[in-house]
Amino acid sequence: MLHLVRHGRPLIDPARPADQWPLDPDHADDVRRLRDAWATGLPADAWWASSAEPKAVATAQLLTGRTVEVEPDLGEHRRGAGWLDDVPATVTRAFARPEERAAPGWEPLARCRARVVPAVRRILAERQGREVVLVGHGTAWTVLVAALTGGPADLDRWRSLGMPDVVASLAVPTIIG
Repeated sequence: MLHLVRHGRPLIDPARPADQWPLDPDHADDVRRLRDAWATGLPADAWWASSAEPKAVATAQLLTGRTVEVEPDLGEHRRGAGWLDDVPATVTRAFARPEERAAPGWEPLARCRARVVPAVRRILAERQGREVVLVGHGTAWTVLVAALTGGPADLDRWRSLGMPDVVASLAVPTIIG
């Protein structure tokens, strides 16, 4: 199985790009609650990796209690510096027109897909027979799930995601086979 987890709540700094935000220490208990609730559902030998973003790495470490592999290609849909008041509307535009920038400084969503999907396929091929847990980001995981299942992006699910949250658990043979 492939398990996709969204990072915990970040410490937001509007002056810095979101990919530099750390996990908010005031919300670390949210991650621990997810760990405790989810612990019985995962085998002890699951292989864990995280995007390189600080909030994702810290979430993964809190969930596992150990150091995890860092996979740079699992990063979120790149959004650059600058603050947007209505991120949900901008992300919705990104999904509607994935080949275009939804806002200045944002990568086209198609580029995120071209980075994340091959990285996850490679990870799964290298770890056949093992449970894999990847800690990353809501938009990137929404793009990934749509690509791996052949379905449309579930924007209602994206809007409802918590921080942290288990985004999806998918059967690996249908992904790499």
